[in-house]
Amino acid sequence: MNSKVILYIIISFVISIFLVVIDFTENPKEPKEAYRIYLKGKSLGLISSKEGLEKYIDKEQQHIKKKYGVDKVYVPDELDIIKEVTFDEKISTPKIIYEKVKDISPFTIEGYEVTIKGLTKKNSDGKEIKGKTKDIYMLDDKVFKEAVENTVKSFITKEKYDIYKNDAQKEIKDTGSIIENIYIKNKISIKKKQIPVNQKIYLDNEELTKFLLFGTTKDQQRYTVKDGDTIEDVAFNNKISTEEFLVANTSLKDKNSLLYSGQQVTIGILQPQFDLIEEDHTVSDVEVNYTTETKYDDSKNVGYTAVEQAGVKGKNRVTQKIQKVNGETTNIVTVKTEQLSAAVKEIVVKGGKQSSYGDNYYGSGYGAAVATKGEWGWPASCSTVSSPFGYRWGVLHDGTDIAGCGYGSNIFAAKDGTVVTSSYKYDNGKYIIIDHHNGYFSLYAHLASQSVRVGQNVSKGQVIGTMGRTGFATGVHLHFSMWKGYPYRGRVYNAMSFY
Repeated sequence: MNSKVILYIIISFVISIFLVVIDFTENPKEPKEAYRIYLKGKSLGLISSKEGLEKYIDKEQQHIKKKYGVDKVYVPDELDIIKEVTFDEKISTPKIIYEKVKDISPFTIEGYEVTIKGLTKKNSDGKEIKGKTKDIYMLDDKVFKEAVENTVKSFITKEKYDIYKNDAQKEIKDTGSIIENIYIKNKISIKKKQIPVNQKIYLDNEELTKFLLFGTTKDQQRYTVKDGDTIEDVAFNNKISTEEFLVANTSLKDKNSLLYSGQQVTIGILQPQFDLIEEDHTVSDVEVNYTTETKYDDSKNVGYTAVEQAGVKGKNRVTQKIQKVNGETTNIVTVKTEQLSAAVKEIVVKGGKQSSYGDNYYGSGYGAAVATKGEWGWPASCSTVSSPFGYRWGVLHDGTDIAGCGYGSNIFAAKDGTVVTSSYKYDNGKYIIIDHHNGYFSLYAHLASQSVRVGQNVSKGQVIGTMGRTGFATGVHLHFSMWKGYPYRGRVYNAMSFY
């Protein structure tokens, strides 16, 4: 190889190296920092500036700022912005990304999320039902706190609540009542965060109070008062309790407030979004019903009745712990009873000579007689009515609940009759039904024990069982109901109308 060829090879090699160097410097592939946008886990592309996208969204969403009175609008909750390095992928503009996002996922604003955890409860069939957890959104957490206060004052009078809150309750000397505790049973959390604008956002406490009470912000049903209407009548005829009626019509102070013809009132079935617990300590003087002893004179025909000794009611001073849930009494525990005066039993003489009167356990004499006030004996050893007959949450409570006597206290037959049922049912628990041979039947439910059998004749005031909480019961009490015709087949009456 001659020197010219060697020189040519060297020159060619140098030129090729030079060209490679020029090509590399003119077409560099240097790494670039960018931000990848993910919506619901799906990539929408890259942008060069995270702040640029945030500013563009804030600029474009002026109507959101105006609607809620806020200064800034943020990216959607479902949008993730991840920093990464790229070499040659195309970079999008904030506008392109914004157009992809705006109709798919809601933008957010700064506010508060309140979470109310649902409670597990038993339904009327005894099955456990898990409560739903609710998320509530607002711009200012003060709205929620004020709404809760309003809700509390719907179930507890403003005067009583303010005295309790200010620790100004007077000590009980002889009789009286104080609130020992008020609390919400549900677990509630409040968190400041960016909230989506497609959710219901509460701006004032009045609207939120309505939701916390009724479970909706829609207008409730209205009723036009007619001549002769009373609050109790209007409430019952519209399947709500008197207490529910008063909560929905705050201008009316109590059940005795007068209504006038043409007046518009609100009919709303309460669906509280949390359980407000009120625990009271009460001391009260209560009447003690006398018992009745029946003697039979075989020289007199059946149907003959004479009072040998008049009964006299006694009086006890009773100290009780009372629990209420959303204004409804659910449990009463008597912690002390002091006798102020003893009851005197009534002695009644009845004819024992048999006549041709026939018996039929399931309705003897049905419709043949009318119940008369004063002839019925009280069915329990105490007189506190924890829950009256009437509608509760849109469902008829078909009896009167009597509580505070204590577990195992005596239950009495309200009138002479024949035991037609002594059994157990999932909702009533242990219960007894008595046919009074005048068309009426009395029912005694949630008993701890039964001391009478089917077919047994009983007398007014005779012990038939003891108070308990079997079946579907939130506390120890007697569920007492009166029926014309056999229970659940005939017509139910308010048992208190017999006294």
